[in-house]
Amino acid sequence: MTRKKTLATSLVSLSTGLMLALSTAVGATAAPAKTQDSGQPQVTSTAVSNSSTDQYWTPERMRAAVPGEVLADRAVARQINQGPSGASDDVERGSSTKIAGTSAQPSLQALHADVPAIKHIGKVFFTMAGANYVCSGNSVISENESTVSTAGHCVNEGPGAFVKNFVFVPGYVDGRAPFGKWPARKLYAPSQWSKLGNIQYDTGFAVVSQLNGESLADVVGASGVQFSQPRGMTYTSYGYPAAVPFTGQTLVSCTGKAGIDAINPQFKTQGIPCDMTGGASGGPWFIQGGTDAESSGYQNSVNSYGYGTRSTTMFGPYWGQTIEKVFKYASSAG
Repeated sequence: MTRKKTLATSLVSLSTGLMLALSTAVGATAAPAKTQDSGQPQVTSTAVSNSSTDQYWTPERMRAAVPGEVLADRAVARQINQGPSGASDDVERGSSTKIAGTSAQPSLQALHADVPAIKHIGKVFFTMAGANYVCSGNSVISENESTVSTAGHCVNEGPGAFVKNFVFVPGYVDGRAPFGKWPARKLYAPSQWSKLGNIQYDTGFAVVSQLNGESLADVVGASGVQFSQPRGMTYTSYGYPAAVPFTGQTLVSCTGKAGIDAINPQFKTQGIPCDMTGGASGGPWFIQGGTDAESSGYQNSVNSYGYGTRSTTMFGPYWGQTIEKVFKYASSAG
């Protein structure tokens, strides 16, 4: 029986070469990270020039993009070497927040299942330190109707510069962009990620430009979000795994009850049964129990990282008050 590979194992040979290159490469040439508000240092952001981003991402470049998990692998290894992060649940947990979404799509429950494309979930492409990468993302409810959630390592080096050429392709399937390519105009991440590379806060948000005078949510809808919820819930996650045995061309889902990261409990992340591989980073986790990826569903985390020794587990960050603050800044960005 062939052993399924996960985020770390499926990319080990690729990661080895890229880690050395990334450790010495010059950062992405987006504007340097800056604090959004001196009174709220947990949020960093950057404005993005996107005049030619959609043209940059040709079908050939999208197919050749490297799964972004090599960046998550680097963050995990660095944090293990650094020791405990020092963050605590008491600091991270805020009051429960629930914001309803605006669209509907079916979901299937399985450890991993190929599922039909969902129009508000898609692939994220970006350039970091001269290399092109691919992750997953989701359109989320927002005041500006133009906000995309993804992993922190898909918007910022963690620590380091913000990425460039960021584009969201909702409803992606077999190389097609049925709802267009949406370039980012602003990127947001927790300072704990952009300045420290703390895997506990591996979440980012992008505010995308309008296309043909329409906002992203008007075209594909937007998922609801929840923050500071109980741990140990059951989730369904979605993503576009691109490393073997997957191709990155179709959407995949996993469903299961969340548990702690027993290997590195200091990360304070949660893991669910899942064998998705590289490319799934940033895909949304939906709270289960009568809700799914439909408008009644609520996103509560993202795909972040995995271990070779835990080949059927996907880990995601706990969405507490810090990530909620980042979301609110992105959501209200003009």
